Amino acid sequence: MASTSGVSNEQLLDSATGFWLLLSCLPKFGAQRQQAVAENLGDPGKLVECSSATLRALGLATDTITAIEAWQNGMTSHPLVTRVLAIHRDCRHHDIDLMTLADDDYPASLRHIHNPPLVLYLKGDRSLLGKPQLAIVGSRNASRAGLEHARAFAAALGQCGLLVTSGLALGVDGAAHSGALDAGFATIAVIGNGLDDPYPYRHRRLASRVISDGLLVSEYPPGTDARPAHFPRRNRIISGLSRGILVVEAGLKSGSLITARLALEQGREVFAIPGSIHNPLARGCHELIRQGAVLVETIEDICAELETGWSAFVPEPASRQTGAPEMAPREIAVLDALGYDPVSTDDLCSATGLAADQLMQSLLLLELQGLVDSAPGGFQRIA
Repeated sequence: MASTSGVSNEQLLDSATGFWLLLSCLPKFGAQRQQAVAENLGDPGKLVECSSATLRALGLATDTITAIEAWQNGMTSHPLVTRVLAIHRDCRHHDIDLMTLADDDYPASLRHIHNPPLVLYLKGDRSLLGKPQLAIVGSRNASRAGLEHARAFAAALGQCGLLVTSGLALGVDGAAHSGALDAGFATIAVIGNGLDDPYPYRHRRLASRVISDGLLVSEYPPGTDARPAHFPRRNRIISGLSRGILVVEAGLKSGSLITARLALEQGREVFAIPGSIHNPLARGCHELIRQGAVLVETIEDICAELETGWSAFVPEPASRQTGAPEMAPREIAVLDALGYDPVSTDDLCSATGLAADQLMQSLLLLELQGLVDSAPGGFQRIA
């Protein structure tokens, strides 16, 4: 298990972690070259043991060979070695942990995607990476209903034993993280810049919550700015960590559809929530459904699809639930205030003392669990 804590520069130069950091910074060492090295050596980390002749025989570029030789010889003046030492120093300063492809706890689901990250930078509970996850993604300009869906599904997935993973973006991503955290569940956020200054800046407080009660992840070292090219690369990590991906709202040209395509290429399940034909943010979801994505109306639609080999994550049918042990106090209060005749939202706010937005989130969560339904005049209990 790699850690930057208490490791000197000299120790880093002699460590596997340091060399994997170097590999992640090497010029002309992209996915194809990494794959070629892995096929010849079984592990890119073995390059540290190779002679100059072997490095040349592997077809590595001159700049790449020079950097590896500088590392082998402890030449701290070499620009790339200097950069690795600076990254190490910044990680220590910002309390950032490191995970390399060689670590035993590197998640197997991510290890086997095309072009897995050589190094992951982490803040929070790194053990969460190995937990079963489902990604929630969608529009940055989501509707109010889309945000409520993201929050409610995130909470319901947590109750089913699945961590919610997303990208900390504005809109659906942020709502999904908040929904999980507010319901008392951990969440994983994968970002497209350095962990020292999480982006977007409007979600700094949310990022702090994720670090405290979940995990913040990046493949970019501290000091790296958010750039457009980083986000598709980030998306492959989100889908690679997850058993499937739920698209809440997305336009036809949404980045969420790129994530969905990556998920399909990685053999993951793709789920999509349908919407109004008049809502442009529903068109991406409708297109995914046309292409074979699972249409999702309730949490059971997701659990049923994951049921084979995942029975531990399928909740009890609503008719068999007792409610109190599995639900947060807020949902219990709302359910207790409901009868089998419709009750208006104003009356429910008065009876529960909840604000309107909190009430609607709880009602939507109860709907997803099959306990409540909307009706003329308000909501009513159905189980």
